[in-house]
Amino acid sequence: MYQAIKPKPFLPIYQPNMVNPELVDSTLHYTKRYHKIGEFALLNQNGKTITQADYEGKIYIADFFFTTCPSICPLMTKNMAEIQDVIMDDPEVMLLSHSVTPQIDSVAQLKKYALDKGVNDAKWNLVTGDKKQIYRLARKSYLAVKTDGDGGPYDMIHTENFILVDKEKRIRGFYDGTNSEEIEKLLKDLETLKATYMD
Repeated sequence: MYQAIKPKPFLPIYQPNMVNPELVDSTLHYTKRYHKIGEFALLNQNGKTITQADYEGKIYIADFFFTTCPSICPLMTKNMAEIQDVIMDDPEVMLLSHSVTPQIDSVAQLKKYALDKGVNDAKWNLVTGDKKQIYRLARKSYLAVKTDGDGGPYDMIHTENFILVDKEKRIRGFYDGTNSEEIEKLLKDLETLKATYMD
């Protein structure tokens, strides 16, 4: 008796046309392939400029938060810290949290928050910088936000999404960062994704 070969689990590669149109910038609605996270240059909690080069050859999990958020952010940060514990000794995986109120979240403010929340500088960058750049990333790269806007002074985004990004800068999953079951799913998907690089 032979056993049928089980297909390996595979994560989709998300393209803008596969995501809820409300989450996709209107200029991207018909993009069916080749969608990748755009270039960026932002400052982390230590005042270091972080770019795509810092995530070269890495799988990473991204989110959007702000240090003064009273609602979903504390829970998201707590869950991200739990993910950090799981990946601490895994050189392949990193974390990236973008501030959506960069005018408030200075480098010093991020550092204070990082120390308070147990952020490990080697694994997890909290970044601030140009608001328009961060909001463009959220809307056009990470497909994480339901509202249109220009990143101007009155523009405010708020999303509970954690986004799983592969080594080719492609989106492989979206998860509710406030939901422990979704965090478990993310960690499972992370293992599936890592396995695809072992061939």
